[in-house]
Amino acid sequence: MKWFDNPKTLEELKKQYKRLAVAHHPDMGGSTQEMQEINSEYEKLFEQLKNTHQNKDGDFYTSTTDTTETASEFMDIISALINLNGIAIEVCGSWVWVTGDTKPHKDILKGLRFRWSSNKQAWYFHREGFRKRSKKSLSLDEIRGFYGSEKIDQNVNRKIAVA
Repeated sequence: MKWFDNPKTLEELKKQYKRLAVAHHPDMGGSTQEMQEINSEYEKLFEQLKNTHQNKDGDFYTSTTDTTETASEFMDIISALINLNGIAIEVCGSWVWVTGDTKPHKDILKGLRFRWSSNKQAWYFHREGFRKRSKKSLSLDEIRGFYGSEKIDQNVNRKIAVA
């Protein structure tokens, strides 16, 4: 693999993709060819890892039901989010959380099928079909601790245009 560092789970793959997209997306100063290569590798790895996960104890498992998520769905979401100013994008497990100054981007987030969590004061995205099995409510920090978290400032890699 040229771009990805041997991910073992779908969550690791998504975290690596987000990091690569922020660094190599054409809107962030990267090239279209590099992004196409990254997307192609992501799609291949997604098919291999789509049902492979890891629990908080580090044990790997295969989900009992096949995911209905597609590789392009996550790529499209990250591609749309990295162009929004004033927000923080975070991948926790298979969830995408958006915090920061989200009010100006409310309609865009709704269009991407994000939902608002008032007790966490954050927008979240997860594939349809998720059902909460517990009555316990976790804070965003507890979710980060349980599933791990990858947070990248998408404004770091922007190139400044010289007039």
